Amino acid sequence: MQQRYATNPAQIPGMSTADLREQYLVPEVFVPGEITVVYTHHDRIVLGGAVPAGRELVLPGYPEIRSDYFLEHREVGIINVGGTGTVTADGEVHTLVTGACLYLGRGIRDVVFADAGEPEEGGASTGAQFYLFSAPAHTAYPAALVSPGEGTVRELGDQVTSNRRTLNQYIHENGVKSCQIVMGVTTLHEGSMWNTMPAHTHDRRTECYLYFDVPEDARVIHLLGEREETRHLVVADRQAIISPSWSLHSGVGTAAYSFIWAMAGENQAFDDMDAAPVTTLK
Repeated sequence: MQQRYATNPAQIPGMSTADLREQYLVPEVFVPGEITVVYTHHDRIVLGGAVPAGRELVLPGYPEIRSDYFLEHREVGIINVGGTGTVTADGEVHTLVTGACLYLGRGIRDVVFADAGEPEEGGASTGAQFYLFSAPAHTAYPAALVSPGEGTVRELGDQVTSNRRTLNQYIHENGVKSCQIVMGVTTLHEGSMWNTMPAHTHDRRTECYLYFDVPEDARVIHLLGEREETRHLVVADRQAIISPSWSLHSGVGTAAYSFIWAMAGENQAFDDMDAAPVTTLK
């Protein structure tokens, strides 16, 4: 488990591109045959990926979280961005097709990731790729599986401003119940590039992004920092961003793409955000 310690806005002006990438970018989320996890001290979030690549992967407890098993004091949201796979939670098998979301609550001891069938030659790219987002939990909520398109669907933005997008809320206050986690998937329409504009902050929650369906020769420019001290990161396919509560966040791609957004913190109100109008950005 890699650890990332919390940062504050005063550090931004003195940070180089390498410093920014080291603090806020997770470049290798999906490693074939492994579970990779990053612990950020911003709201005690753990994010990562599990790629079975033809074998079973058991989610361990980690010394850094001082628990006998991973979900002893935590909950986790899981979204599959690869081929069909299974997540077995205390003996109950959940099948996740591409784009499905699974919530597992506090107290589940055994979590096992696997492909649903035999991988094709070359392996991992055709098998399951599970994205994990975890936060501390104070009580237990039941496991829940949501198929793609079965969440709360919101159509946002406008083609005129290049941010027409479909947002699918899975884990949220009016959907799958959780202690802290709010999680879903946004897909930009063809011809749209901005994932949100104007940018915003929500000083009460940390948000993490996994950018995917980014063409190999394309990139997403992710904005971060304070509105009068902005910086950017260049992000490739299936890379993740940690966005502290004080940081604005918006992004524009050189082609259309999708992203998983996930938050944890003070509340679960999706619309609790503070806009950063374009005219205030520097």
